[in-house]
Amino acid sequence: MPTPQVDLFIPCFVDQLFPDTAMNMVKVLEKLGCAVHYNGDQTCCGQPAYNAGYKAESCEVATKFLDDFPSAEGRYIVSPSASCVGMVRNSYAELFEGSAEQGRYHGVQRRIFEMTEFIVDVLGVSRIAGAQLTGKYTYHDSCSALRECGIRAAPRQLLDAVQGLERLEMAETETCCGFGGTFAVKFEAISVAMAEQKVEHALATGAEFIISTDTSCLMHLDAYIRREKKPIKTLHVADVLASGW
Repeated sequence: MPTPQVDLFIPCFVDQLFPDTAMNMVKVLEKLGCAVHYNGDQTCCGQPAYNAGYKAESCEVATKFLDDFPSAEGRYIVSPSASCVGMVRNSYAELFEGSAEQGRYHGVQRRIFEMTEFIVDVLGVSRIAGAQLTGKYTYHDSCSALRECGIRAAPRQLLDAVQGLERLEMAETETCCGFGGTFAVKFEAISVAMAEQKVEHALATGAEFIISTDTSCLMHLDAYIRREKKPIKTLHVADVLASGW
């Protein structure tokens, strides 16, 4: 089998606030035999501007994304953020519909994946050898992962194979955590109340960790947890899969 060629897409949140998560994704992908490449010119996928209604500005950023990740046969684009993958995979269809960039968009759309779906669905791997973390966890289905990318089984499958880790499903795991990008800024009170509900559901399971595919959700939940001094921690799935070896 030829060596999988992976182009890293590291979103703004991860690059600026959670760089260790990006490095842990690289660690896992290289362990699985992937040749990992990083284009240092990459920037944003355009999601913040798009969600705020600035379509023309987001299209400029999205066009740069297509430039940064030119279509290449046999190469995959892999990211530790289902939110940004969902933006490229789905929202670019509106931005580039009927344009000269439509063909390039389709090329990128076919080969971009969130990390866990790439590992399970493309590489056919269901366990990261050596991954170890002792404790009980509950899983948060981010809106983008579940609704935009159809990701539900892959992260659970990989996490359940981590030595020492036990899953406890919380109530309303598919309900939004309240982040929603600019939603958290425009509707702060509602956003915080949604985070409170999510954290309380997680605590009710007896779990020690909330794990998810999206650092944006985890950042939002962690802010509430820290402010209210709740006895639970947040972890990105990449950080868990890279632990213990």
